[in-house]
Amino acid sequence: MILDTNALSAFADGDPKLLRVIEDCAQPAMPVIVLGEYLYGIRQSRYRARYEQWLKANLPLFDLLAVEAETADNYAELRRELKTVGHPIPSNDLWISALAREHQLTVISRDAHFDIVAGVRRLAW
Repeated sequence: MILDTNALSAFADGDPKLLRVIEDCAQPAMPVIVLGEYLYGIRQSRYRARYEQWLKANLPLFDLLAVEAETADNYAELRRELKTVGHPIPSNDLWISALAREHQLTVISRDAHFDIVAGVRRLAW
């Protein structure tokens, strides 16, 4: 499973429903895009030190997914597909979708726009 940024934030906040979903996952994955979004968010937070400490302690739990040439190819194809059907989604979520499709992993997210991406399954909590 791949955590979207809203899932990572909920995980850091100890959301019990999300924790039950993640505990069934052998190796949760985090795209570098999500890590960047999360770092950006916590740098603006009044709880920055607490979230940075949480991230430092918990980052090793995740398989960090990097963007590779295959990811870029998936991104380009997904973007073309979504433009063709008139349903673009945010760019960062396109990258997350490309990684999910590449690694054949489910995206854990509350963002329903992942549902329109062919070859990507979303799990909400």
